[in-house]
Amino acid sequence: MYQKVRRISFKKKAHNRTPGLKKCPQVKGTVRRCRVVTPRKPNSARRQVAKVMLVNRKRVTAFIPGIGHTLKPHSQVLVKGGGSRDLPGVRYSCVRGSLDLIGVPNKKRRRSIYGVERPLKLKKKLRRKFRNL
Repeated sequence: MYQKVRRISFKKKAHNRTPGLKKCPQVKGTVRRCRVVTPRKPNSARRQVAKVMLVNRKRVTAFIPGIGHTLKPHSQVLVKGGGSRDLPGVRYSCVRGSLDLIGVPNKKRRRSIYGVERPLKLKKKLRRKFRNL
């Protein structure tokens, strides 16, 4: 009789949430088509989504954040990871304020997400320490 040998435990491989980016922070892509989708069960809305062909030849569905956009087929967008949680199959989102996707107009708060520059009024009120940056 042989002694039972305990099974060797292997570490699980990390699950890649954004395989289309191929371990890059952002990837450029071309919009194939824009459409509107509705979210999962408890939520109800009309979310803007773009089908994008990335530079690395992958096709992904990317969420367009903010109100309004100027995307058409063949316009260039920058795609990052992390889409809308209540949209099934949407794992990516477009970066506002870069390439053909303009920033949200008249945005005052959370400007970094929506690609809006700091207004001139706020620029003047910077502390002395940060004025030359």
